[in-house]
Amino acid sequence: MNTAAKSVTTPTWSGLPAMAWLGKLGYPLIGLMVVVVIWEMIAGKIAGIPTPLATLQSAVTLFQDPFYRNGPNDVGIGWNVLASLWRVGVGFGLAALIGIPAGFIIGRYAPIRKMAAPVISLLRPVSPLAWLPLGLLIFKAAEPAAIWAIFICSIWPMIINTADGVARVPADYLNIARVLNLSERKVLTSILLPSVLPYVLTGVRLSIGTAWLVIVAAEMLTGGTGIGFWLWDEWNNLNVQHIIIAIFIIGLVGLLLDFALLSLAKRFAFAEE
Repeated sequence: MNTAAKSVTTPTWSGLPAMAWLGKLGYPLIGLMVVVVIWEMIAGKIAGIPTPLATLQSAVTLFQDPFYRNGPNDVGIGWNVLASLWRVGVGFGLAALIGIPAGFIIGRYAPIRKMAAPVISLLRPVSPLAWLPLGLLIFKAAEPAAIWAIFICSIWPMIINTADGVARVPADYLNIARVLNLSERKVLTSILLPSVLPYVLTGVRLSIGTAWLVIVAAEMLTGGTGIGFWLWDEWNNLNVQHIIIAIFIIGLVGLLLDFALLSLAKRFAFAEE
């Protein structure tokens, strides 16, 4: 009996078309190379700006021991990043704990929404750093004052996006809930929460990005341990290489935070489909 052998070809990375490779890796690498070239040109024109190679060598030395401790204000870059992330986590967590339920209440009840609208419109444009002196006055310490600034800047996107999502829930859904005489708890868990979840995640993503931006500036003003204080301290020491390294670290951490929340949002969106 003749048997015909069928060969199954599986796609491999080496078999991808050249344009696919270019789209996945080539264009981002070209963009980074352009930045490096421009950086090299600027370093050659302006005295005091380190070259990319010198900055890379400094980064290698810096990350050889990122978790050293030589005193309360002299710790490795790893401890500074973790301290900033901890402050962001606490302030952001408190904002989510208050802001998301507040957004549900504001979006659910029209009278409360009308009362809250002018207050939110008045306070939301205020720079988070403008709240920092008030935090220092209230808490008498830099650590809680920085967390307070994170809390203030994080809460508005979550309130606004959650309230907007609740207000956009189709009226037919709520009318059916009234016909079925569903309790408010059942309306929340079965109708509002599934419908509003994408809006909540969008608010969370905006909040965490804003919180990470604010903590750097807040730590420059309050001092202590943190990536913002470390950056400012390196400026006082005129260590420009470390300043540039800090900029890249801040950008990388912000990118990872945004990527993590974006992946979470996509997972919930896929579950809804």
